[in-house]
Amino acid sequence: MREDVEPKRAKGTGVKFAYDTLRDEILTLELQPGAVLDETSLAERFAMSRSPVREALIRLAGDDLVVTLSNRSTVVAPIDVQRFPKYVEALDVAQRMNTRLAAELRTEADLKLIARRQKEFVATVHRGEHLAMSEANMVFHMAIAAAGRNPYLSAFYERLLNQGRRMLHLHFADLEQGKKEILLTGEHDDMLAAIRDRDVARADALAHAHTRQFRDTIITCMKRTYLDDASFDAPGLRT
Repeated sequence: MREDVEPKRAKGTGVKFAYDTLRDEILTLELQPGAVLDETSLAERFAMSRSPVREALIRLAGDDLVVTLSNRSTVVAPIDVQRFPKYVEALDVAQRMNTRLAAELRTEADLKLIARRQKEFVATVHRGEHLAMSEANMVFHMAIAAAGRNPYLSAFYERLLNQGRRMLHLHFADLEQGKKEILLTGEHDDMLAAIRDRDVARADALAHAHTRQFRDTIITCMKRTYLDDASFDAPGLRT
């Protein structure tokens, strides 16, 4: 047997490898919105057949991270500025529901995990690592969702948070220039405290405020990038 022959991957690992790699590259914008994802090229890149690549793309489509065009080509999903208000409405519902349920149903083990995720998040903030910060932010919120014990709401929330990460990454340069970083807040600690106290109403209010802060920061960046008079407000979040 030749020593330079790559060991055969176990069944299913090729799909996971392709999916995980492409997902990370899409979320960090290494693969830009609208980039074409060619099965043959990806299969060559990953040294695998087209079948696992195709399955990975199907999974990514289920995550709303890629779309198939009328000519059957697959591209990285665009970030649609005009749909931002609808996105924020959905995020607000998911964020509030998951946080409310966490306050109602959390266990001591849940609290320890959420607190640990918050410490990890704070560490990335102190290091100033933007990509790691957005990842840690999502992991923190998913720990809250896990405490709510509703897998359907949790999965919906995860998809929305992933979309939010792409929006943040798109505007990191703006956030740096303006010295305003959406992730540098004490709101996580307040949310953790409300969940610990089983204060459902306060948890709901804090989750709603967290969504508003995200909306306001992204809108500021969008108005710099696009049209100053563009309307990105979500009706349910107007102050």
